[in-house]
Amino acid sequence: MNTQLAAPNSFIRITASSVGIATVAACALFLGSPPAKAKDVTVTFSVSAAGLDLSQPAGARELYSRLQKAARIVCTHGMRVDLAPATSFLGCYEKAIAEAVRFLHQPQLNVVYLSTHTPLDTAKYGIEVPVQLAAE
Repeated sequence: MNTQLAAPNSFIRITASSVGIATVAACALFLGSPPAKAKDVTVTFSVSAAGLDLSQPAGARELYSRLQKAARIVCTHGMRVDLAPATSFLGCYEKAIAEAVRFLHQPQLNVVYLSTHTPLDTAKYGIEVPVQLAAE
């Protein structure tokens, strides 16, 4: 799972791959046959942040919703009929969301993430908790 910002506040690319990377959940997406003949594939889904003000709670919530939808796609069918879903949907999904949030490094987006996850999750994925929330 890689997350790339194509241009500032423009497009975020959420990618799930079966390649085992230490910081990435193993989102094994295989083409039809048994594991011995399976091919590693990478699924990428672009998420637009155009028109969203990520410094505002509403903009951050909307982007988070878009990231969730993209994570569901890349961790399941990947918009392709020849892919099997990830072996661990929840692991792939959580890692995809967390890596996108960490990559974007937007305080309001981090707040949205923290509203549905524990401080342990934020630490696990290296997401910074805004100072005012950390003090609470």
